[in-house]
Amino acid sequence: MINYHNKKFRPVRISENSETSPDTIFHYTQEGAIVTASYSGGSVVKGHLMGLVNEEGVIQLCYHQVNEKGQLMTGRCRSTPEQLPGGKIRLHEVWQWTSGDQSEGTSVIEEF
Repeated sequence: MINYHNKKFRPVRISENSETSPDTIFHYTQEGAIVTASYSGGSVVKGHLMGLVNEEGVIQLCYHQVNEKGQLMTGRCRSTPEQLPGGKIRLHEVWQWTSGDQSEGTSVIEEF
């Protein structure tokens, strides 16, 4: 199982309807199969995610965040890992807002 504890990620590719940007930093922690992260940057003032990771390192998670407009936004996501040369992790994300327009999107975030 991939261990996400104390890893930091930054978006490298995002959908148009995302509120994250390359300025958004995610700080992951992990206890057993429970993965959490806090994040901020760009148009995200503060955000949190919580999920469960399986043996292949795939994370099923829910997130909530407050944006620069003062709106609380929520969603769900499936993050699938890719091991990069040198040992860093790239996460391929498929997500959907559960608030607002309920649109779907994709993102790629990389460990740095």
